[in-house]
Amino acid sequence: MYLENIVFDAVDPRRLGLFWQELLGCEQLTDTPEGFETRLSVPGGPTLDLCFQPVPEPPRDPVRLHLDLRGGPEQESVVAAALALGATRLDIGQGEVPWVVLGDPESNAFCVMEDRAAHRGTGPIAALPLDSADPERDAGFWAWLTGWSAPDEDQRTLRHHSRRGPLLALCQEPAPKAEAKNRTHLDVRLEAGDDPEAVAAGIVARGGRELHPDWGEIRWRIYQDPSGNEFCVLPAS
Repeated sequence: MYLENIVFDAVDPRRLGLFWQELLGCEQLTDTPEGFETRLSVPGGPTLDLCFQPVPEPPRDPVRLHLDLRGGPEQESVVAAALALGATRLDIGQGEVPWVVLGDPESNAFCVMEDRAAHRGTGPIAALPLDSADPERDAGFWAWLTGWSAPDEDQRTLRHHSRRGPLLALCQEPAPKAEAKNRTHLDVRLEAGDDPEAVAAGIVARGGRELHPDWGEIRWRIYQDPSGNEFCVLPAS
């Protein structure tokens, strides 16, 4: 299995997809009524697709998975570029911090980070912070699911085996997961030889659970991690 997609619910998938594509320097894959997809390739590291799927109304729940963008010495220019593309400044109670909090055109919060040694080689996305009720437990869950591992003594942060690309950071949640589906989630894809039923059993054994929404026929399976964050497992290509 490997981490393949970052998926955004969007009222206007094309508009939101073009915003992130331009800001991150991605390569467009698809633009259809079913959604917009663009690809971020990190040289020597992982390839991640950003997928924007249509929903009938704007998501309202707090963002449990968001993007931290690499800023460093270029922090001001990254902020300026985001604002020029349609981002807005957000006050989410962050107070005096060295990073800048913005909202994309559909008010998904994201951060433009200050210079950090851990962000060397990440590419434009420095980190993917994911809310967790138990960060160390959930880091183990996601390490098994993605094959990523802790690059240093902080066992709550994972990275691709190349040690390039964004960090997956499990963060203590400010509040328990609401019943509503997360507005942003991750997808993993099975590889040839992976047994879907063994993967499903492994997810449950590690504290996750499978969901069965009434969405008609779909080719992927939907789960929640031990903290209730949704993710999808896609069939092997």
